[in-house]
Order: sequence, then C-alpha cells, then structure tokens
Amino acid sequence: MRPARYIRIILAVAFVIGVAAAQSSVSVWDGVYSDAQAAHGAALYQTACASCHGDKLQGKGQTPALTGSDFIMDWTGMTVGDLFDKMQTSMPADKPGSLSREQNASLVAYLLIANKFPSGRAELSSEMEGLRQIRFEAAPAK
Repeated sequence: MRPARYIRIILAVAFVIGVAAAQSSVSVWDGVYSDAQAAHGAALYQTACASCHGDKLQGKGQTPALTGSDFIMDWTGMTVGDLFDKMQTSMPADKPGSLSREQNASLVAYLLIANKFPSGRAELSSEMEGLRQIRFEAAPAK
C-alpha cells in the first residue's frame, strides 16, 4: 500500500472519531431546554403525571420520584433520549403514548429544571436523533 493511502485512511478514521466525539459532547449541564418550555412542562405535569408521581415529583408508593439523587443516578450514563423514549412509550401509565412528542419534550424540560440542571435559550428538541446526543450525567465532567 502506498503511504498516501495510509494517510487518507488515518485521516478518515480521525474524522469519524472526531465527529463521534463532537456528537456526544453535550450534556444536561449545557442548557438544553428553555425556561418557557419547562414552565409548559410543569403545567402539563400537574394534569398528566402528578396523580401517580406526586404534586412535587416526590413519587408515591411504588411510583418513583422524578427528582433527587436516586432519579439522577438511575439516569446517569444514559441519554435524554432514553428518558424521552421511556416516557413516550410507557407514560402516562393509564394511557401510554397518549402525549405528543412536543408534550414529552416539555415534560423532560420540567424534569431537568426540577433537578437543577441549567436552562438555556433554545427549546429541547422532540426529535430522537438530537435527544440521543445529550448525555445525562450527575455532575459536569471536569
């Protein structure tokens, strides 16, 4: 094989690695939702989720809390897309899948603000491709 071919292969591999690293460089600490979206999610939460998860996201009986260290640790290492997918396919428990993608994105924004992750300027997307790029992590990487 010629040296020029090796260089092209090395550059192509470096490019793929760089793209993969760039795609996974966003976390819940990067302001991935807006305050307005979280406020919309808070109102929706009261009508669609509070009967099972409690008025203040504290959980009830066998239904888990949606705030606090247990919630954060359960999702750490996963993506916002994983949480969104679970909500989209299995919540609310009495009518799974009845909420729109936009409603679930607003609910995720509410969960993020309730867990003290910072807001940003843009709304959280309801598209899975983007949501899967946002890491859920307990603390910012240093």
